[in-house]
Amino acid sequence: MKKHVFGACIAASTALTPVWANAQVTIDWWHAMGGELGEMLEAIAADFNAGQDEFEVRPSFRGTYTETMTGAIAAFRAQQQPHIVQVFEVGTGTMMAAEGAIYPIYQLMADYDVPFDPSAYLPTVVGYYTDPDGNMLSFPFNSSTPIMYYNKDVFEAAGLDPEQPPRTWAEMESTSIAILESGAAPCGFTTSWPSWVMLENFSAWHNIPLGTQENGFAGFDTEFVFNNDLVATHWDNLKAWQDAGAFRWGGPNTGPDAFPAFYSGECAMVFGSSASRAGVLRNTDFNVGYSFQPYYDTVEGAPQNTIIGGATLWVLRGKDQAEYEGVARFFEYLSQPEVQAQWHQDTGYLPITQAAFDLTREQGYYDENPGSDTSILQMTLNPPTENSKGLRFGSFVQIRDIISEEMESVMTGAKTGQQAADDAVSRGNTLLREFEAAMN
Repeated sequence: MKKHVFGACIAASTALTPVWANAQVTIDWWHAMGGELGEMLEAIAADFNAGQDEFEVRPSFRGTYTETMTGAIAAFRAQQQPHIVQVFEVGTGTMMAAEGAIYPIYQLMADYDVPFDPSAYLPTVVGYYTDPDGNMLSFPFNSSTPIMYYNKDVFEAAGLDPEQPPRTWAEMESTSIAILESGAAPCGFTTSWPSWVMLENFSAWHNIPLGTQENGFAGFDTEFVFNNDLVATHWDNLKAWQDAGAFRWGGPNTGPDAFPAFYSGECAMVFGSSASRAGVLRNTDFNVGYSFQPYYDTVEGAPQNTIIGGATLWVLRGKDQAEYEGVARFFEYLSQPEVQAQWHQDTGYLPITQAAFDLTREQGYYDENPGSDTSILQMTLNPPTENSKGLRFGSFVQIRDIISEEMESVMTGAKTGQQAADDAVSRGNTLLREFEAAMN
């Protein structure tokens, strides 16, 4: 009998509970957005609630992405799960494996006869969250991709053209050294989310595989193969640039914590989520530029396209039928071009539909805010390949920590890039086999 990640699954058929006249149906939504992003998320729910009187969506902040997902798993086992849970992209494989616990979006929308056209959503976003037959399993809500932010004022002070950011890693090196030697800043560049930026997107950008089976899209019997010469060389280069002062390593689990060095003017460039754009504008008093990730121009076909991060909304089974109708109606509301365009413009997350992208462009937002379309242009630079459409590995939350730990060992001088990549692959494959065994 197949074992599910969420434990014993609640029966797919749910009880039919009558909805009394004027009674408002409550929809619980667990999410991982704190601070200003959380306030914007809650405003969306409030607007939906104010627009009708049948359903009330109740957002609830549950900590980090990892804490939110693991909390939902525990709640499901205790039959106290929310209707909707926000899960980051690397949790996709784990959620897909919990077949009896999740209510696929395509099925939900069809069951309640709510308009839903998968072709309306951006292919680079939708492809990450579909099954092998092309059916959407979760609702894309906040999708992002890593881009480069740079300090135009530092560029000018260093005698560099502020409108010509480095395109290749060779140019990143020379630009950083020029900044250091000029005294314009004590650090060339830094990065947040090292595994996401310097391995996952790095590999997609150069059209090389992270693992077999189309990076896990074709099945759970996949193996990591990212211990190639390019990755090993790049990690060694990061170490050398760190030693020269050109690069600042912030630690294995660096998320938004990398940005203060950019805000203060210490580091002239930073790699981070496109959704950090709003925070960058709020926290800087210098001219900010936006650019693609660099690439090695010795790699044929590079650059290819980057992949998404962020999260989607998964629906959990075990609730009453009337409540699921409310979930479907809420997703219909979230898909409206006006709602998505505003979310995209306010946060820096990608617009999930073509209509939202077109509306934003028609409103003149991209013309008035140069660089705000960098993430979209980078993700759609070329049609995705098997190596660049995303990744889908079981236990990848833990595996990402392993990757970052091994990168740390390079930065401390304990291992070479090749040794660290080999060890990350070996340790990661062990977890993949354990995950696959649990599915059989």
